[in-house]
Amino acid sequence: MIDAAPPPSGASFRPLVLLAAASICLVAIAVFGCRFTSEHDGSYAATNTADCLPAITLTDQSGRQVSLASLKGKPVLIDFIYTSCSGPCPRLTAKMAQIAGRLGPELGARIAIVSITLDPEHDHSAQLLRYAKAQGADQPGWLFLTGAPEEIERVMAGFGLKREREADGSVSHMVAAYLVGPDGHQVRQYNAVAVKPATVAGDIDRLLGAG
Repeated sequence: MIDAAPPPSGASFRPLVLLAAASICLVAIAVFGCRFTSEHDGSYAATNTADCLPAITLTDQSGRQVSLASLKGKPVLIDFIYTSCSGPCPRLTAKMAQIAGRLGPELGARIAIVSITLDPEHDHSAQLLRYAKAQGADQPGWLFLTGAPEEIERVMAGFGLKREREADGSVSHMVAAYLVGPDGHQVRQYNAVAVKPATVAGDIDRLLGAG
């Protein structure tokens, strides 16, 4: 792999890339320009200093209102998915599920996982609940969030991200994930396709230990 600087947090990915045979390599090219290395194992120091848990209220998979600011006080692992995505989203959720398995009872008690839809126009609570159940991800401490499109875009802006809809209706997709500290600021960012669950779990353990 090419040894270079960590990727920008707003790098994006188009789902059709995953149809190619060499999917992992092409994901690397499309998302990060192959700018991740085995040394970092897909885990990078965060460069974004914005508050990523602002006082924006979204809705979870059970129809409950959740203010992102209410999640402060514990680490939060965040990614972006949408339910009709047949390419990277199930893979990203499967990776998060592996991380959740490593966290065990700490999930919900001391850390939260948050998956935010990129397609709020179609992903309402019912769709998110079906997706979470189908992926084995409907568990305490893991929130799937939707809301008004403008609210989703405000949340994404805090991560330096923008969503774009393709002509076929699909949404350009980020394969990045973010570890946010108890103060709402990013601690680590990940190439969520390449990073190993043990790496993320280790980052979380260190963050919990530092607290």
